[in-house]
Amino acid sequence: MNSTHGLARDGLALKQLPLNLSFDAAYGGADRRRRIAYERLLLDAMEGRSTLFVRRDEIEAAWGWIDGLVAGWEALRIEPKPYPAGTWGPQGAAGLVERHQHSWQE
Repeated sequence: MNSTHGLARDGLALKQLPLNLSFDAAYGGADRRRRIAYERLLLDAMEGRSTLFVRRDEIEAAWGWIDGLVAGWEALRIEPKPYPAGTWGPQGAAGLVERHQHSWQE
């Protein structure tokens, strides 16, 4: 395969890379990759390509699921446990998993 990524409008482009994929090394830096991703997303939106977008009914179904969780918390007077960003969650999370004979896989 000999192809590259970018803003080409002719579909998916494939390129052979080593298993230890480094986007910076392969594609010339994170800033370039991020910029191209947003440009591609905007071009897809302008051209009516909806593969990277969610339909309205999907969004409404997702919010319906979340609304059900929130309603359950409110009915049981349960508040979500806050925890610092970048951590594995509230302290009780590990105990909850262990009580059900499971463990976290890192």
